[in-house]
Amino acid sequence: MRKLLFAFAIFGIVTVSFMARAQSSPIVAQIERNIAEGNMAGAKQTLAQYRTALGVTSDYLEALSWVGRGELAQKNFAAALENAKEVRELALAQLKHRKLDADASLPTALGASIEVQAQVATAEGRRDEAVAFLRAELNHWRDTSIYPRIRKNLNLLTLTGKAAPALEVSHWIGERKPRPLAQYAGHPVLLFFWAHWCADCKVEVAAIRKIREEYGPRGLEVVAPTQHYGYIAGGQEAAPELETSYIRDVFAKYYGRIGAIDVPVSEENFRVYGVSTTPTVVLIDRHGVVRLYNPGRISYEQLAANIQPLLQAPPHAAHRAPHTGQHHQTE
Repeated sequence: MRKLLFAFAIFGIVTVSFMARAQSSPIVAQIERNIAEGNMAGAKQTLAQYRTALGVTSDYLEALSWVGRGELAQKNFAAALENAKEVRELALAQLKHRKLDADASLPTALGASIEVQAQVATAEGRRDEAVAFLRAELNHWRDTSIYPRIRKNLNLLTLTGKAAPALEVSHWIGERKPRPLAQYAGHPVLLFFWAHWCADCKVEVAAIRKIREEYGPRGLEVVAPTQHYGYIAGGQEAAPELETSYIRDVFAKYYGRIGAIDVPVSEENFRVYGVSTTPTVVLIDRHGVVRLYNPGRISYEQLAANIQPLLQAPPHAAHRAPHTGQHHQTE
């Protein structure tokens, strides 16, 4: 009990529900700050104190996974891989007596460990090994919340140059039912995946609007898929009907200035395209081939550089666009 009270005093631990959690736990937020400041030693010391006081909790594992991401960013590949394996081992031990998605932290931690391990292999020139590893993990965690994150990392390595997966369009918001991707044949398509809670998505609207205004008259189509998350403003749990109404209001307020575009609402689209990061932008050429897969924000200039070659290409030829978008790997 004394250790528990000590931990509460040091870290300000509070209990919050999975769906309503609006921000990271104090220990996770602290480690994120340490990593952002390059204070790896401070992060490790704080984690050691926490583990002594509270043991291995899911919050601890999420925080620990940030150390691996920090090591990866600094190209300390051996240290990053060691961290990823430690997080994975501890996470799997947790799963012996609980489900992965009982809270938000454990899947975030395990997903990060898989991501870091694959990215280390890729950075060290072992791309085929990374692809095989991700495919195996994708199959193993198929029915869990980390599936889209694993798919994202696999897509980063394999999707560009391949046929774009079909979109599920049976549910939507807006005045018209979205068309299947096949009906856009002959036109480049920009998929803009967004979420009603996503601040970065709202920031991205200016670039998407400018792209549509400039390149729409030249044949570019813009589609904005989204999905249900089970809650609305303030983390309030909501049934699909209520959340759909909320999504419609959010779109009208923040995204309507993009113009009249198709907005399919489907969790399956996010799974197939690996959208664990929002926004995610996917550029598809007029032949239905993916030319850009970009999780995270992307500038107007980067988008324009990728779109222009596709519009200049004659209908009977496909040209590979330069991949200039930066990938954001945070969950």
